[in-house]
Amino acid sequence: MRKVSLFNVASLTFGFAFLYLPILLLVMYSFNEGRSAAVWVGWSTKWYVSAFNNGQLMDAAWVTIRVALMSATVATVLGTAAALALTRYTRFRGRLLFSGMIYAPLVMPEVITGLSLLLLFVAVDFERGFWTITLAHITFTMCFVAVVVQSRLVSFDMSLEEAAQDLGCTPFKTFFLITLPIIMPAVVSGWMLAFTLSIDDLVISSFNTGPGATTLPMKIYSDVRLGVKPEINAVCTILIVIVSMAVIAASIMTKRQEMERQRAEKLAMAQT
Repeated sequence: MRKVSLFNVASLTFGFAFLYLPILLLVMYSFNEGRSAAVWVGWSTKWYVSAFNNGQLMDAAWVTIRVALMSATVATVLGTAAALALTRYTRFRGRLLFSGMIYAPLVMPEVITGLSLLLLFVAVDFERGFWTITLAHITFTMCFVAVVVQSRLVSFDMSLEEAAQDLGCTPFKTFFLITLPIIMPAVVSGWMLAFTLSIDDLVISSFNTGPGATTLPMKIYSDVRLGVKPEINAVCTILIVIVSMAVIAASIMTKRQEMERQRAEKLAMAQT
């Protein structure tokens, strides 16, 4: 067993401080009674009340949540289908091109992705707004879902599907009764990743937005250029809490599903 050295402890402490200290400061100053973002005056929750009474912030937050929920759900369906195609059908014409198009948004700068989507919407005369942002988010989050689900399908035991089909299940029924429950932790993880990326996106949303479709990151960025307002700290803290609760819930659900899968496997082995 490796001993804990002072260097390892210092490196770990510095790494966590570098990552989470700014977030802790943001949360702390969201409860600051004064308007200054650098001088602590006292504890207060009035900025949360002020943020909820800010109609523009609430409208932007509602647009962001709707876009994230819709884009993450559609991207999960499409990404899972793409992962199945790449894993199960290893030989088909155009597979290399298909996989390259799936993985391209992973390495392509967001500026290029946003600009190319903007040119597409302009070319087809599609009015920019809520739906263009949603389609843009689906485009760049689908690849992340595909990568996560494909990594799980690579180690999937195909004999389980073959056994189900030998017992009379159709391929469609086999997928929903056998395959999907087993890969569900990866699907949930992909959905959470797509949801988080959609909430966080600024660049692609800025290119593809329109009247009445201002997302929360865009609103925060436009307000911060004029100075950091306490309401912004409060809204960001609420977002941190929402994302943290969603991640914890997804982790608990994934752990329970894994325990149920292991219990089912033990029961099946005991019966045989």
